[in-house]
Amino acid sequence: MIPFLNLQKINQPYEVAFLEKTKQLFDKGWFVLGDEVMNFEHDFARYCRVPFCVGVGNGLDALMLIFRAYILLGKLHKGDEVIVPANTYIASILAVMHNDLVPILVEPDLDSYNLSLSSIEDKITDKTKAILMVHLYGQVSEASALARFAKENNILLIEDAAQAHGAVDEQLHAGAIGDAAGFSFYPGKNLGALGDAGAVTTHDPQLAEKIRILRNYGSEIKYQNKVLGFNSRLDEIQAAFLNIKLPYLNEDNHLRQIIAHRFLTEITNFKVILPKVENRAAHVFHLFVIRVSDRNAFQAFLLKNDIQTLIHYPIPPHHQKALAGFRKMELPITELIHQEVVSLPMSPVLTMEEVTRIIEVVNSY
Repeated sequence: MIPFLNLQKINQPYEVAFLEKTKQLFDKGWFVLGDEVMNFEHDFARYCRVPFCVGVGNGLDALMLIFRAYILLGKLHKGDEVIVPANTYIASILAVMHNDLVPILVEPDLDSYNLSLSSIEDKITDKTKAILMVHLYGQVSEASALARFAKENNILLIEDAAQAHGAVDEQLHAGAIGDAAGFSFYPGKNLGALGDAGAVTTHDPQLAEKIRILRNYGSEIKYQNKVLGFNSRLDEIQAAFLNIKLPYLNEDNHLRQIIAHRFLTEITNFKVILPKVENRAAHVFHLFVIRVSDRNAFQAFLLKNDIQTLIHYPIPPHHQKALAGFRKMELPITELIHQEVVSLPMSPVLTMEEVTRIIEVVNSY
């Protein structure tokens, strides 16, 4: 069986270094907001080409704290509208709604599955105060155009970069394109922890300072609480593990791009709609997502041939029970995507023999 994702195999090369680091942490006895978090924040900020990184508990918290910090800074107000792609994972929308902001769901571009400038221009109103661009599946698209548009219209540009660690578009690095970005280090991400973990990156020192306070109960000084905060701190152990893996991220992304190139050039089945990738460097292929009209039969065929697949995501956000207020929206592109998408196995530990086998089976369907 070719598994969809083998986390044990991905993390195995780091086992010895991680166990040594864990022993050091155990002996030191400092487990929350210590040197490991500070070191990772420094190194990941440098990796993303930004001056500030703040480690938080998970990717959803990263986005939630960005919006909450902008409210405290007076740059957003309850009831403001935020442009959000309609086909994103629900976390993007939850981050907006949990801050009493209004998500405006916008159809994505069918080629990139991401927001495009043309898709948002007629959605802008005098209530639009932010755009949440989601680098879905690991692809950065129209970064320069969206950044320029946001700046010209005095609109905040926030990145949901949960799937795009290391993606670069026109020398703009994911995490450094907008005013702020939220990252997830969930175990299956390109840079994955051993549990939940997240971070915010930004060029803005005021935003970084506010998020540092918010993540720690609203406190800078112990037992002195400036604002109503949260408990969302990147764990020392997770930070240590992430910093062990970070130097290898570009190499792992390159391996993903090599595999994706083979899929893009060697899968020739007319029943399969391949992703359109204009700039391979701008896509780090967290997922390799194709579309097939008869998805159930296709998945069953691959499984019969010992290849696991997954669906990201089977239900569009506006059809989720939690978002019942959006159910009446007509979003045909988003609904088509959710009806047809299938994620093929994709990771830096796939062998070329396994890649060949996947291609052969997909082409024989």
